[in-house]
Amino acid sequence: MSVLPARSSTRSPVAIALVTALASFTIVMDTTIVNVALHALAREFDAPLTTIQWVTSAYVLALASVIPAAPWAMGRFGARRVYLGAIALFVLGSAASGLAWNAESLIAFRALQGLGGGLITPVGMSLVLRAAAAGGRQGMLMSVSGLSLLVAPALGPVFGGWLVDEVSWRWMFLVNVPVGALAVVLAARVIPADEPSPGRRLDVPGLLLLSPGFAALIFGLTRANESADGFAAPDSWLPLLLGVALVLGFLRRAFTTGAPLLDLRLLRHRPLALGLLSLVPFVMGYFGSMLLTPMYFQLVRGDGVMESGLMTIQLGLAAGVTMQLAGRLVDRVAARWIVLPGMLLAATGMGWFAAVAEPGAAEWQLRTSLAVLGVGVGATMMPSITAATRSVAPADVPAASTLVNIGSQLATAVGSAVMAVLLAGRLGGTGGDPAATAEAFRGTYVWAVALILLAAVPAAFLPGRAPARPDAAPVGARSEEARQPASHIR
Repeated sequence: MSVLPARSSTRSPVAIALVTALASFTIVMDTTIVNVALHALAREFDAPLTTIQWVTSAYVLALASVIPAAPWAMGRFGARRVYLGAIALFVLGSAASGLAWNAESLIAFRALQGLGGGLITPVGMSLVLRAAAAGGRQGMLMSVSGLSLLVAPALGPVFGGWLVDEVSWRWMFLVNVPVGALAVVLAARVIPADEPSPGRRLDVPGLLLLSPGFAALIFGLTRANESADGFAAPDSWLPLLLGVALVLGFLRRAFTTGAPLLDLRLLRHRPLALGLLSLVPFVMGYFGSMLLTPMYFQLVRGDGVMESGLMTIQLGLAAGVTMQLAGRLVDRVAARWIVLPGMLLAATGMGWFAAVAEPGAAEWQLRTSLAVLGVGVGATMMPSITAATRSVAPADVPAASTLVNIGSQLATAVGSAVMAVLLAGRLGGTGGDPAATAEAFRGTYVWAVALILLAAVPAAFLPGRAPARPDAAPVGARSEEARQPASHIR
């Protein structure tokens, strides 16, 4: 698939990172906008909230199902073709969602969106890592590409509230069409063509184990979030049990077959393993807390959707600015000395917010604590991913980026579900009293802080030696060790 031919086989790595940032911004913004508009959609279609929840659930399940196939798809069809096709599919699903005539059609079209959105992030990350391998500056490029992951969740509630209140719910989806079309055109111009490797067969048994297993885990976690019984509900723990069984089956196959869907032997590469071990609990704590924060402003302080979004906007801005600085710094300073202080700063900001989250809390304390949290998050996310993937051999980049994305997606789902269940349990006995409700939020935030501090333990063992400068060797020159697949690096 090609909309416009790439002019040459090489392109500016910064241009590639900016294009992937635009595409990622579209899908992250779409997710956050939809999350704040579920009640409005329930009113629009005269449907119960349990049905409308599937507007989100169908998207997440489709996204989860397709991510494991990303490395094979990139090898079979070429990363550029897969990326253009994924964005086009997301745009098609967005247009169809904006024209939906009932709740059922909207849910189906959201699943179509998810199939495209699930490939955009891992394939985009692979493209950025490949561009960085040619010219260095991986930290800087990853920070540019990942800017949307932190800024879009902060802007989404504000923009989504305005669209729903002042324009139409349909434009939550239709706005993706021109932006996505622009992303397709720009990606076709700046991303160089790559040769497919059709000789590699798809590990069908592995796909039939991992994709349904991943989807079952996400479904069980989603049901736990929606059910009054939480994880005790049969429609929560049964899918979770099935998902665990399927994933364990995949793990057994991955270590016994010659060409698995995902080469888990990559985890023998110490920086990748440590990066994932530190990233997963951090994502659980941080993105899980992002479910709590707008609810605190709405339930405890009585703010509207747009007001609560404006109260948290400095978090995304602080994270975005810090990410750009940290991304450039991690190209010169050992990742450990950036990530570890970042995590401790994030825990401090979140703990401060939890400590002052009373009904009559001073606005400056709430805003300042969230800004401190944002600085810590910006110093953690992309430097962690950079540390994990920096020395992965080019042939292993698709698998490594997919492992990072699977870990992040599952951690986000687990963190959100766990925080929702913990909060629901604490809110049950408040009787609507603002002080008791605030105490319920504060007690739940403690778990998020604990997860971030847990992530700091493996982060303390990230590489402590500064990376070689990009200009220390000619472009393309690599050590003998770096030429080996990452699974062979000890």
